[in-house]
Amino acid sequence: MELRTEPCRCQAISSILTRMQSYTIGQAARLLGVSPDTARRWADAGRVATHRDESGRRLIDGRDLAAFSVEVGQAGAGEEEPGYTSARNAFPGIVTAVKLGDVAAQVEIQAGPHRLVSLLTREAVEELGLEVGMQATARVKSTSVHIDRT
Repeated sequence: MELRTEPCRCQAISSILTRMQSYTIGQAARLLGVSPDTARRWADAGRVATHRDESGRRLIDGRDLAAFSVEVGQAGAGEEEPGYTSARNAFPGIVTAVKLGDVAAQVEIQAGPHRLVSLLTREAVEELGLEVGMQATARVKSTSVHIDRT
């Protein structure tokens, strides 16, 4: 009997799927800058796709939330006041685009109704593991934007 030493293709696919970040309704609401009730109503109306995890919680896939956050940001649909924090120059949001060059990279984050774009090194993007659909925080200091993975 010969033992198989390579992982099967289904294990590789399963690994990729488990790495895709999903968000609860509450997490999505915070990233969109709205109340959980508003996010729940949007999900109930079919504006953003949801699925249930093994414990029955409704989740939104990161890529779906990224696309929806761009739509909401462009429409200016944030109905709620944003939360207040002492870090006034921090914008938690979701990565909506990553463009990699040979040396430089461009990362876009939708933080509620705000779209932030940062130019940084490709190395920094790779070290942070930034991908579309991930949570990240844009921190603004003077004229530069720094991206923190959250």
